[in-house]
Amino acid sequence: MNSTAHRPHFVTASPARRWVGVVVGLAALLNAAWAAEPAKTTAAPSSTAAVPLSSPIAGGGNGASGIPAGTGAGVHSPNSPFAPLPARVDVLAWSMLTAVKTKVEKNRVLPVFPSDIQALNKKTQRVQGFMMPLEPGEKQRHFLLASVPLTCSFCTPGGPESMVEVKTKTPVKYSLEAVVVEGEFAVLQDDPYGLYYRITDAVPVK
Repeated sequence: MNSTAHRPHFVTASPARRWVGVVVGLAALLNAAWAAEPAKTTAAPSSTAAVPLSSPIAGGGNGASGIPAGTGAGVHSPNSPFAPLPARVDVLAWSMLTAVKTKVEKNRVLPVFPSDIQALNKKTQRVQGFMMPLEPGEKQRHFLLASVPLTCSFCTPGGPESMVEVKTKTPVKYSLEAVVVEGEFAVLQDDPYGLYYRITDAVPVK
């Protein structure tokens, strides 16, 4: 089997279509993972309280932001059964990681990273997010970590700036809840699959 069969293909000549490959590839894997996950009961939010949104975007965000689905920093759906990421001071902030501009060069969309993000390259970092498996099975060595959870198996929550590719030292059990990993962080200037970030030799952290 081709070792790149499950790698996400983010870059196409048209930015609006960059996620077609990853949506199709993730759909079957996520359906299988969700089927294997034990059922969980989540209490319905109080009708008198506002449903909290996640905070991957500096200053917050909402579904009416006008940002097309599958692009940008990602927005936590108010209908999501999963809680937003908890505030932590020991992880990289998504508000920083998603502050990336782009440029078009030879029909490719490339990231333009500010200096504070470039300074993270090849250093040990921690990132928290929601798992998007890239391999079949309950235990994962290779997955994406996203700033917000998926709302369905055929949707992506945001653009490549809202995800980190993770390659672990040992398999990590798939979870629908947020996870934290630590490893060597890479800032990708021109990844052939359109990825912006990668963590290698990652280990789970409580």
